[in-house]
Amino acid sequence: MDKDKILISGTGCALADFLYSNINFNSESFKKYLSEKPGDGGLSPGKLVFTNELEKFANNSYPSILKDITGGREPDGINIGGPGLVPMIHVAQVLGRDDFDVRFFGGLGKDEIGLMIRSGAGNTPLDISGFLAASDKTSPFTDVFSDPLFNNSHGERTFINNIGAASDYNPGMLPDNFFQSDIVCFGGTALVPLIHDNLTTLLKKGKRNNCVTVVNTVFDFRNEKANPLKPWPLVDNDNGYSLIDVLIMDLEESLKISGTSSSQDAFEYFSQKGISSFFITNGAGDVIVFTDGRLFEKPVRNKFPVSRMVTEEIRKRGDTTGCGDNFAGGIIESIAIQRKIRKEKPMDMVHAVARGIAAGGFACSYLGGTFTEKSMYEKRGRIVKFIEDYSNQLGKDGSDK
Repeated sequence: MDKDKILISGTGCALADFLYSNINFNSESFKKYLSEKPGDGGLSPGKLVFTNELEKFANNSYPSILKDITGGREPDGINIGGPGLVPMIHVAQVLGRDDFDVRFFGGLGKDEIGLMIRSGAGNTPLDISGFLAASDKTSPFTDVFSDPLFNNSHGERTFINNIGAASDYNPGMLPDNFFQSDIVCFGGTALVPLIHDNLTTLLKKGKRNNCVTVVNTVFDFRNEKANPLKPWPLVDNDNGYSLIDVLIMDLEESLKISGTSSSQDAFEYFSQKGISSFFITNGAGDVIVFTDGRLFEKPVRNKFPVSRMVTEEIRKRGDTTGCGDNFAGGIIESIAIQRKIRKEKPMDMVHAVARGIAAGGFACSYLGGTFTEKSMYEKRGRIVKFIEDYSNQLGKDGSDK
């Protein structure tokens, strides 16, 4: 092991995304499956449901439901995805292997979907030696429906997930070298139940090893279904939040986890829980940020606008699949770069926001969450314009021009 390299290890949700573009969320074939009340198993734009719950809600088999919604057409794209895997792939693609080792740990089924996921991840600079076919269940997959005209043409997606083999992956499968890292990342663990339910224990182990701990969330349908009127559990108790250095959520997830009803209330809730820093995204709305000054220096503002260039990309392409996952990847990328350069000094929050927004924005320019590179550092080269444009948009003092 090269002691001069920054080691970044991630675990969490990894799956195959079957992408269906231009699905009309206002069509009768879609609307008949819409949720009637929280947690009932029906579809809800922007959220995720499980295949078995949707089958119960609709009293129909999932293959029949899929055929009804899509008209029986094949997916427009197949991609490897998941809020655990996609950020790690982004970090590995942009940073490369010279000064950074980026690793992913997880479990798959022994099926064709699992082979496809592992093959796709293996064609990136990501180290997947800890990404194992360890279950006899179907490998996790998500059907992603995208409607570019929904939400005043800002676009929206709906996700239908089959957890499958991810239900077998547990903390005992994470080797000790996962925690022998500078940064450990837990992404979308709500879709890996045994990791999610033991997240506090894993975070404690990370902090004992002086790791920077990063948690990025996903819609927790399991807990929404079990207790639709209660906050989603993330850590065992309030003290567990102090184990998180960086928490990345979208607005809906922040409200559900905190049990609050507004972005301001969610901000107040998390800022008082001992989390070192957090980021709350809101689609085309401002990104809300917080830092207590330990990991990141305090910026001149706690709200950052989305990129104007990103907005234009969404209008042109209309697909927002993977934007949030890549945003998380951009934040992790920034932490790794600054950890390499600045060592123990507090990091630049604006640097992190710019790379998060640039990474998320670039994801709008292609289908799916994972970008397929034709050559090494292609993504790094193509994402530079987003970073530069956003930096110019903010201005040197971090204020929007």
